[in-house]
Amino acid sequence: MLLQKGLDLAERDYFKEPFGEAELNELAALAPLSDLFAWRSPSLKKLGLAGQDLPDAELLRLMLQEPRLIRRPVTRLGDRLLIGSNLKALEQALADLG
Repeated sequence: MLLQKGLDLAERDYFKEPFGEAELNELAALAPLSDLFAWRSPSLKKLGLAGQDLPDAELLRLMLQEPRLIRRPVTRLGDRLLIGSNLKALEQALADLG
């Protein structure tokens, strides 16, 4: 859909090229870390942390340690961050771009 709108698309494999702390903090300026965090990830369950309320510092530490704890996909359109596979939100963001 992004390519059909003529937008450049830069894909990133989180596992081959993990996010650094500065990058996650930059994304957190656009959306809360709790929105970026994959709360239903099996990796969280394996860590024994499912269902716990975790502070932002712990969310950041866990996402840096385990990229599977970052919700996918993360789509940045200008100063807007779309997290997860919400087609309607993506369509609206594209419409807002003009």
